[in-house]
Amino acid sequence: MHFALPPRKSSHPPPYARPQRSSQLRRRQLQLGAILASAALFVIYLLTQLSSASPGRPPSGTSEAVIVTVLDRTGMSDEYIEKVKDNRIDYAARHGYATFFTNTTSYDLTGSPTSWSLIPAVRHAMTLHPYSTYFFSLSPHALVMNPSLSLTSHILSPKRLETLMLRDKPVVPPDSVIKTFSHLKGDKVDLVLTQDSEALCQSSFIVRQGDWARFFLDSWFDPLYRNYNFQKAEGHALEHVVQWHPTILTKLALVPQRIMNAYPGPLTGHEGSHLFEEEDFVIRFAGCETNATRSCEKEMEPYYYKWKQESRTLSD
Repeated sequence: MHFALPPRKSSHPPPYARPQRSSQLRRRQLQLGAILASAALFVIYLLTQLSSASPGRPPSGTSEAVIVTVLDRTGMSDEYIEKVKDNRIDYAARHGYATFFTNTTSYDLTGSPTSWSLIPAVRHAMTLHPYSTYFFSLSPHALVMNPSLSLTSHILSPKRLETLMLRDKPVVPPDSVIKTFSHLKGDKVDLVLTQDSEALCQSSFIVRQGDWARFFLDSWFDPLYRNYNFQKAEGHALEHVVQWHPTILTKLALVPQRIMNAYPGPLTGHEGSHLFEEEDFVIRFAGCETNATRSCEKEMEPYYYKWKQESRTLSD
């Protein structure tokens, strides 16, 4: 039995059928959709770029600097605290700065000495003033004695810093093998400190807002250091991180002590070229809070009234 074979396909296929009008319309719709989607993505990209650039532009009225002071309300009288606040507020108002006052009990130190509170206090101030550039942590046992001096002209302008910086100097006196950089430029400085004849002076320092500052403060406040029982608590911890963390040392400027941390006269046990002189910027009564034979309030009183007189003279 024979079965019929299927018809043989032609070697000449018929011409393609002309596309229908609905297919052409759909293709145009797809092309238009692709163009609109591309345009939308481009607009989103532009908006993203603009929004990412805008945070760097501080709002009007932003203070260039914030004066940070940590108060110990359990160990200071109300009168003493008011004098300290009066001094800071007056100085800040003259130069358009902000002030930030907080307490040693405001932060969880997990049993560490209350002196550690100065570090989270600066972090706290940075959170409240995200657009301010500089944060001056000033000891509660210090007074601004020359309110006419701005932080910028007296310390922080790059040219001024380059004339002040102590270069190739042992970070921790008298003979640390780690020394400050000799070629650091003023515009690269993010941390300004002083030192006395024995140690770095962490009670008063200036730090510039930014990722580096947050890294520095977080490193300094590391629980490992707080639980290590350094003899001088945060002071020795600071000396450690500055000497052994090159990332921190590369941004550090040491300036002469009298620039922002002069000590009172020999009657308080201090000697040397770092003693307070007329027209110095800041005086600090270092050690008055830990020495039972001294009184911070009594030592501050004559300087407070001297500053008060100077302040009135400038205001007249």
